[in-house]
Amino acid sequence: MAKRETQQQTQKRILILCVDRDGDLETKAAVKTPLLGRTANLDGAVSLALKDPEEPDANAMFEAVRIYDRLQKEKQQDEVFEVATISGTDLGGVSADRKLVAELKNLQETFNPNEVILVSDGYSDEAVLPLVESRVPVSSVRRIVIKHSESIEETAAVFTKYIRLLIDNPRYARMALGLPGILVLIFGVLWYINSLPGYQGALSYYGIAILVVLGGFLLLKGFGVDKASRDLYTWAKDYDPPPLPVQISNYTIIAGILCIAVSVYLGVVSAYNTVIAGAGTDLTLNWWLGAIPKIASYFIIAMEGLLIGGIVIVLVGRSIRLYFVRDSKLLRNIALIVTVAWSYMVLDSTAALILRYADEGGIGFGNSYFANFLFTIIVGILIGVASVLLIYIVNRSAKGFFMKTDEEENQDKPEEP
Repeated sequence: MAKRETQQQTQKRILILCVDRDGDLETKAAVKTPLLGRTANLDGAVSLALKDPEEPDANAMFEAVRIYDRLQKEKQQDEVFEVATISGTDLGGVSADRKLVAELKNLQETFNPNEVILVSDGYSDEAVLPLVESRVPVSSVRRIVIKHSESIEETAAVFTKYIRLLIDNPRYARMALGLPGILVLIFGVLWYINSLPGYQGALSYYGIAILVVLGGFLLLKGFGVDKASRDLYTWAKDYDPPPLPVQISNYTIIAGILCIAVSVYLGVVSAYNTVIAGAGTDLTLNWWLGAIPKIASYFIIAMEGLLIGGIVIVLVGRSIRLYFVRDSKLLRNIALIVTVAWSYMVLDSTAALILRYADEGGIGFGNSYFANFLFTIIVGILIGVASVLLIYIVNRSAKGFFMKTDEEENQDKPEEP
């Protein structure tokens, strides 16, 4: 093995490389690349020429084989020649270059060339010259140009070929036929409307229609709306929805956020209509300082119902997901729902207390509003303590139902000495 590698290092290994950047070899002849060796390249060129006798890539492959045969006759003792063909894709651009680079790396691993003689059929294939030169030195470039007669008949044949390409290729047909077709259709519709009694001026709008259609087309192409639409359609067609518990959790999060947003809006509107709108133009700093308690009270009263409801909806959706995965966090989540639900009473008593304070200018400890506020706070604390105890009891009694998390499994493992 080492002797073979030493021999390869002392040899001058030259690869005659034919490049088919637009992928005609695979698209038209169904020949997989890369092709390595005279027989494989000759068979591939024949298959491509049989499928499309006018294909320039077939001529480039024949030229690569011809150069290989000539160099084989003239080679020195330390020279080793091989012929190969790589191809891109019909999409062109980055995808074609990535495929070419991958196939070139495959050839480097198989033949390990010291230099490359590049054979191409045109300027588009020579665009890959920097990609090849960055990996293997290129000693020569051979470009094949198909010879055409200058007679009128052959010129007409070539012109007809490109006209057929514009018609048959969907990528070009959209611009060459689709856009003019829309303009002709609009012209026909306006012409018909112009012939009707009382609509003789309709044809004058054709210039505006041309600008609107061309402007819309340029905007769609410029901002990639057509590509984004195709990607959206592909995503919608191949979309794999998550499990039902996850969907329920996601929907409840969206519903909860909407409820919270609406509650804030209702609170702002209520505070404005009740307090601020009645003040007129007398909105001084002293007025704002005195109106803050009322503004806060009416804001809380208007928003508390939807606010608490939105938070509870989010927590209920999360509890459903935790139940299906049998996560022990479910108990804490249920306790949190009870606490949040009781916070409605806390907010309501707080708003009533602040509003009463603002109306009377002060409240004593014996006032019923203050007593109600204090009662809700104490009950909330008791609910929190009871929830913690209930979580501890239920967690121990239903320990087999919940699946252990990674942290719990690591805690159960004995420590290594």
